[in-house]
Amino acid sequence: MLKLISATPSPYARKVRIALAEKGLPFELLTEVPWDSTTSTPRYNPLEKLPVLLLEDGSSVYESSFILQYLELKHPQVPLVPAEHDRWLAARKLEVLCDGVCDAVVLSLFEKMRPGGGSPEWLARQRRKVEGGVAGMAKLVGTRTWAVGERFGLGDIAVGTAIGYLGVRFPELPWRALHPDLAVFVDRIGKRQSFRDTVPVAQTITDKVV
Repeated sequence: MLKLISATPSPYARKVRIALAEKGLPFELLTEVPWDSTTSTPRYNPLEKLPVLLLEDGSSVYESSFILQYLELKHPQVPLVPAEHDRWLAARKLEVLCDGVCDAVVLSLFEKMRPGGGSPEWLARQRRKVEGGVAGMAKLVGTRTWAVGERFGLGDIAVGTAIGYLGVRFPELPWRALHPDLAVFVDRIGKRQSFRDTVPVAQTITDKVV
């Protein structure tokens, strides 16, 4: 059986969890805090990042975007990426945008852990990225039922997980008031069982990181 090393708040791991569920692929979920010294992550990913998908032969696949590509090629049933090139590019563009927003949130989180609360200039830069990225999502999704094309897929997963992460690590952004159509979209896809089963929860980091 496949195994997935995940962290409860991680939007990157949540993307993979949702994809596995939507494809109907059974897997064992292994939850860790990747920043703590007790994590097994370095054994399977030299970059020490989650998520990591452990295959039945003992090998590993890591980095969420690559894991999703791996799953799409190895398990094409219930496709999550459009076959048509322009739509494929549109879905990937959304994923890049959403991952960038999550990256900025992570950078903000650790900057705030520094003595004195970190650099105001650095934090302002990351907030601009988050605000701009969410505005970009809202523009690309618009008022459509699905982010890309006529069915649920990668774009929906990317947007839903990125916005879900804001509620855990960046609640100060009033994205619902700023982008009401995006709020309608996120609430609708959030009713899917794969989203309901993977609601992000904050973790406590016990080891010193910064």
